[in-house]
Amino acid sequence: MSETLRLTEALIARPSVTPEDAGCQGLMAQRLSAIGFECTTLTYGPAEAPVVNLWAIKRGRGHAKGAPTLAFAGHTDVVPTGPLDQWTTPPFTPSYRDGQLYGRGAADMKTSLAAMVVASEEFVAAHPDHQGSIAFLITADEEGPSVDGTVKVCEWLQAQGERLDACIVGEPTSVQTLGDMIKNGRRGSLSGKLRVKGIQGHIAYPHLARNPIHQVAPALADLTTIDSDRGNDHFPPTSWQMSNIHAGTGANNVIPGEVVIDFNFRFSTESTPDSLQSRLEDVLRRHGLEFQIDWTLGGRPFLTRPGSLIEAISGAIEQTTGIKTELSTTGGTSDGRFIAQICPQVVEFGPINASIHKIDEHVAVDAIDPLKDIYKRTLERLLT
Repeated sequence: MSETLRLTEALIARPSVTPEDAGCQGLMAQRLSAIGFECTTLTYGPAEAPVVNLWAIKRGRGHAKGAPTLAFAGHTDVVPTGPLDQWTTPPFTPSYRDGQLYGRGAADMKTSLAAMVVASEEFVAAHPDHQGSIAFLITADEEGPSVDGTVKVCEWLQAQGERLDACIVGEPTSVQTLGDMIKNGRRGSLSGKLRVKGIQGHIAYPHLARNPIHQVAPALADLTTIDSDRGNDHFPPTSWQMSNIHAGTGANNVIPGEVVIDFNFRFSTESTPDSLQSRLEDVLRRHGLEFQIDWTLGGRPFLTRPGSLIEAISGAIEQTTGIKTELSTTGGTSDGRFIAQICPQVVEFGPINASIHKIDEHVAVDAIDPLKDIYKRTLERLLT
C-alpha cells in the first residue's frame, strides 16, 4: 500500500462531519512538522462549537529574497452521511470494491489532502534546498457556513504579513478522468431573502385584503427573463434562481399577509453585487410592491488567467497523465473565493467529482498516486 493511500484511509476513518475535524489536522500537522513545517492551529467560532484550522509553512531558502510561496488549501470536514442503511459499507470505514476506495470524504476531499502531504514529503526529500516556500491552509468549516474557517485564516495571514503567490485548492474538479479539468475561477454568489407585504384577510373578501402572492407573481415572471449580463470568455451569463417560496397560515381560507422568497444570483465578473441588487429592486418597485430584502454575499467571482501556476499544474498533469487539461469556471463556490482576495493565482484541482456528497462516495484507487505526482511535479516546476 502506498503512503498516499495509507494516509487517505487514515483520514477517511476519522468521522469529521462539519464542523468537526476529528483529529485530521493533527495527523497532517504531525507529518508536516516532521519535515520542517511550522504548524499553527487557529481556532475560531463559539466556545460550544469551535472550528479548528491549520496553517503550516516551510520556508524555502529564497523566501527572504522573494521566491514564491505555493499554498495547498483544503478542508477536513465532510458533509453528513445521510441514511447509514443506504451505504453498502460504513461511511467511515475505508472499503474497496471494483477498483474504488469508498468512504465519506474519499473524493471531497481527503484524497487530495493525503496527496498534498505526501507530495510535500517527497518534494522536500528530493529537494532539501528548495528555493520557494510550501504552505498548507486547512479548515474544518467549508461544508458548513464557512464563517470561522478559511475567511478567518486569510484575515489572520494578512495581519501577519504572510505572502501567498499561488494556491492549489484540492477540490474534486476532474470529470471523466483525473486531470481533464481544473477550475481557474468561480462565479460569485449573492443570495437574498425577499419579504413582500400584503394585507391578511378572509379569502371570500379579497377586496378587504391584499394578496402578496398575486402581487409578486408578475414581478417574479419578469425577473426570470432578465439578462443580467451575457457572461464573457471565461464565465457563463449570470443566473437568477428562486429556491424557496413560503406564504400562508396553513388554513385554506386565509389570504396571507406576507410571502417570503429565497433566491440566488450566480454571477460573473461582468456584474457586481451592487448592480445586481439595484436591478432586482428596480423591478420590484416598478411593480409597486411593499418589500424588504436581506442580502447575503457568499463570495465574489475570481479568475486566474494563464500564468506561472496554470502553466505549472497543466504541465504536471500532462507529464503524469498525458492529458491536456481544460480550464473551467463552472460549478459552485469554494474557499478559493476567500483565498483569491489575498493571493493572485488560485486554481482548484483534484479527483473525479461524480460521487461527492452522495451515498457510497468513492475515488478510483489508481488515480490516488497520480494525483500526488501531479502535486509534486507542480511544486518542482514552481519552487526549485
